[in-house]
Amino acid sequence: MARGTVIEDYVTSLGRRLAGPHRSKRDLVTEARDSLIDAADALERDGLSRREAELAAVEEFGTVKEIAPEYQRELATGAGRRLGLVLFLTVPISAVMWSVIWKIFPTDPVDLANRPEWFVPTARAVDILQLLSGVAGALAMVLLGRGVRRFHRPERITGALGVFVWAMLPVMLVLCSALMFGSNGPHGFADYPPGVGLSWVSAIFMTMQLYTACRCLQTARRTARA
Repeated sequence: MARGTVIEDYVTSLGRRLAGPHRSKRDLVTEARDSLIDAADALERDGLSRREAELAAVEEFGTVKEIAPEYQRELATGAGRRLGLVLFLTVPISAVMWSVIWKIFPTDPVDLANRPEWFVPTARAVDILQLLSGVAGALAMVLLGRGVRRFHRPERITGALGVFVWAMLPVMLVLCSALMFGSNGPHGFADYPPGVGLSWVSAIFMTMQLYTACRCLQTARRTARA
């Protein structure tokens, strides 16, 4: 059956109104298109012309202004769950890798003896922040998963998680930099190759967290406007 442009125009307009993870957004728009096409096909079989069938299907589906807020809320929920998963996986993995590497490749005993008094409190602060990040990620996954029906504004959780990541990561960078460069003797952290390599891995994890947090903030803002 020949297909007109009514449905395509509708889903194009819907897609422009939505902001969120590209794959999730594409899946939602594709789902809407498929539903509209199925409805139009059924109406066409009942005797309507293709254009009339598509117009009727779109009218029954609802206007973009009516449908977009619910779709946008779903995208915000998905973005929050994704960031929660990133935190839940990358933060514990990073913590375990650093713990293992210090045991396998210990630093010089002289360096250990010369560590400043602030080293241990700073290391504990890093551990606490990592624990909080992992817990925040797990909590977001639960609240935006099975518990999402209890919240009328799940985008607030998504936005709050994004803000938390942006507030936490600069603090982590300062603390970790102090541990790496301020407590390894006159030669600095560059003389500890395992730590340098793992620092790049941690930087990749942090970049993933920041990028996903940006998408969360963008999606939450668009949802609030909708």
